[in-house]
Amino acid sequence: MDYRLEEDSLGRVKVPANAYWGAHTARALDNFPISGITLAQHPRLVTSLAMVKRAAALTNGNIGTLDATIARAISRACEAVETGGFRDQFCVDVIQGGAGTSTNMNANEVIANIALESLGHPLGSYEHLHPIDHVNRCQSTNDVYPTALKLALAGSVEELCHELDHLAAAFHHKGAAFAHILKMGRTQLQDAVPMSLGQEFHAFAATILEDRQRLKESAALLLEWSLGATAVGTGITAEPGYRQEVVDVLAHITGRKLVPAENLIEATSDVGAFMHLSGMLKRSAIKLSKISSDLRLLSSGPQNGLGELRLPPRQAGSSIMPGKVNPVIPEALNQIAFAVAGADTTVTMAADNGQLQLNAFEPVIGHVLLQGLAWLTNGARILRTHCVDGVEANEEDLQRRAAGSAGLATAFIPAIGYAAAAAVAKQALRNNIPVREAVTSLGFMDTNAAGNIVAQAVGMPLPDTTY
Repeated sequence: MDYRLEEDSLGRVKVPANAYWGAHTARALDNFPISGITLAQHPRLVTSLAMVKRAAALTNGNIGTLDATIARAISRACEAVETGGFRDQFCVDVIQGGAGTSTNMNANEVIANIALESLGHPLGSYEHLHPIDHVNRCQSTNDVYPTALKLALAGSVEELCHELDHLAAAFHHKGAAFAHILKMGRTQLQDAVPMSLGQEFHAFAATILEDRQRLKESAALLLEWSLGATAVGTGITAEPGYRQEVVDVLAHITGRKLVPAENLIEATSDVGAFMHLSGMLKRSAIKLSKISSDLRLLSSGPQNGLGELRLPPRQAGSSIMPGKVNPVIPEALNQIAFAVAGADTTVTMAADNGQLQLNAFEPVIGHVLLQGLAWLTNGARILRTHCVDGVEANEEDLQRRAAGSAGLATAFIPAIGYAAAAAVAKQALRNNIPVREAVTSLGFMDTNAAGNIVAQAVGMPLPDTTY
């Protein structure tokens, strides 16, 4: 491989001749061969970094800190990255020491070399356009990285909320289709009182929409920015007028209404918005996991389980048991939730261990949050398309069980009292007869009155079948 020699404060470094990255990235590749997951695998973060760099270049050009030709070249290079170009050049590992410095320098070097090439200069000829002196002008990793990360997370939250909307709509659609199907509700895995299968599915939709709203609220906290704070929040090396303008320029580029932080020193060290998002992400993941577990349980069997639902068969379930089909889609959602819950612990530990004026552990915070959002977004999509859209009800069996359930005795408490209703339930269980028959056999009321109470309680007439 052909190399070029680049130099940083530690000495000379060999860099592949055709690489758009440089010495700082080369050292990061050597120092952090950890996860095998590169910055390029979080495309929203790469795009966000380019947007921040473009806003800085345009601002520096506007206030006269950068030569207009250099500012334009940097801006055009950033746009090339924003539109998906040069992604393979963002090659540093997402897990790294240095509070994101390797990520920031990877971006600085790639953007600098794209700009150099556009101006007709060889890669690495930084005497014409420098990664730090020009691309990183008026910036520090400590304000660039969290700003880009917040921007990437806000976009990822929007994508997840979009999928949650679709998933909730799918549950509502099934709820309407299942509105006429009676079943027994359960508490503590025991028969409780009657309800419709439609009510159960509408409730799934409602809880998903609640979580979507909480996620949107957490995303709003990400719109407070610390650009211009530079290293510790004092704004050292940022030119007068830079901070006031760069936030407005970035807001225009991103189309978002950004809020400058009131206290830049506090904002530089604070990761509270990431913690809040992590908590809301965990809440949403666990709720989806609970729904998935309910779907697995309700579809269990099909002959020797609850067997109330039939999930779409997606693949053969066993290498030894012919005909077995497993609930693989809900199981995948469960595992996503386990990972998100573990990631929340990671975010908590990283937040706790950020000392003094900076949290050095934002790279792992950013990685696990972006990964969790991506996984849950994909999980919500496949739960809808591969499971909920095709779920069917075992209607005949549900109606038969509901008609014979002793749980219907609860409906008679207002008319005959708790003790008498308990006797009715015992009679129904002992003799395996419907509650309506048990009520009349014990002499508490006639058949018509009993039937009216049951119909009123469940909102629909029961079929005349025994359990």
